[in-house]
Amino acid sequence: MLQNTGKLGGCTIFITGASRGIGKAIALKAARDGANVVIAAKTADPHPKLPGTIYTAAAEIEAAGGKALPCIVDVRDEKQINQAVEQAVEKFGGIDILVNNASAINLTGTLETPMKKVDLMLGINLRGTYLTSKLCIPHLLKSKNPHILNLSPPLNLNPSWFKNHTAYTMAKYGMSMCVLGMAEEFKGSIAVNALWPKTAIQTAAMDMLGGSEIGKQCRKVEIVADAAYAILKKPTSFTGQFVIDEDILKKEGVKEFDVYAVEPGHPLLPDFFLDQEPEDLAKQMEEHGATPAFKSGKADSAATGPISDMFNIIRGILSPDIVKTTEAVYRFDLSGSYDLIFKTFEIKFHGFQSGMEARLCLIREKNTLW
Repeated sequence: MLQNTGKLGGCTIFITGASRGIGKAIALKAARDGANVVIAAKTADPHPKLPGTIYTAAAEIEAAGGKALPCIVDVRDEKQINQAVEQAVEKFGGIDILVNNASAINLTGTLETPMKKVDLMLGINLRGTYLTSKLCIPHLLKSKNPHILNLSPPLNLNPSWFKNHTAYTMAKYGMSMCVLGMAEEFKGSIAVNALWPKTAIQTAAMDMLGGSEIGKQCRKVEIVADAAYAILKKPTSFTGQFVIDEDILKKEGVKEFDVYAVEPGHPLLPDFFLDQEPEDLAKQMEEHGATPAFKSGKADSAATGPISDMFNIIRGILSPDIVKTTEAVYRFDLSGSYDLIFKTFEIKFHGFQSGMEARLCLIREKNTLW
């Protein structure tokens, strides 16, 4: 894991959505340097299903060595953000870093997504990020090494990341477009970057989306916190970057990543918006002792069972020549009663380009196979 260096000592960090999850993990990492942390989040009272409030987070930050300012903030409310910014400046003398972490998610298609959910995602993810940045920037410009860090993905325009949840992708990419624009607008004055995890991260939201069994396929929030720390201690010349957590930590000299795993040795679920070559994904899974059904080349004779047999049949039918000729998208939906399955296996081939892209979602649903 990445060690603290004291680089953020005395800095004031304004973090949205910092009462739990990734936001709180980033806050605690900074607190160990002796940073001042503004916890800008909605949860003032305990939630029946989600752990943590702005006050419990503040207590943890103080215990870790930082100073905390809990503020009740809905990032859709300009007045609340402005009040929190003013309180931060009054208490700590300014703002050095803004982390736009607050986000809403709803993974449904266009016809299944109520406009209330669309407005929520656009209001929090896009408008909230833009508005909070706008109100913090006048103070960031007075800092010696100001940063804005958005928890948002690289802008991958592969249509597969839009078709199943267009509204969510639009909202999340809006945060990323803020990085593109503001990094250029404030180049030389404020570093503006995005950070996104390579794998799924275990949070309360992830548990609600995927169930309790999804956790073993995830990494802990600490990997994102370490990656954020690596970015925020860099000079303002490091800007306009879409950073993947594992990549920057490797550059920082981190070599052991199993310590970040919820269940060390278990295959990890790739995060959204990151296309991986099948060979790379297969190699990654094999390193954790798994045998991917989609590995290219000769089938492993040790792999048996109906799912393995089905993929072997597909390999025999779908030749590289057919793929080149059709330039098509192939989707295979299997049904049965196995406990751990491949929910969707989709391969998109790009003509005569360098091979193929693949996305694999591993979802555990008891006694159900889609």
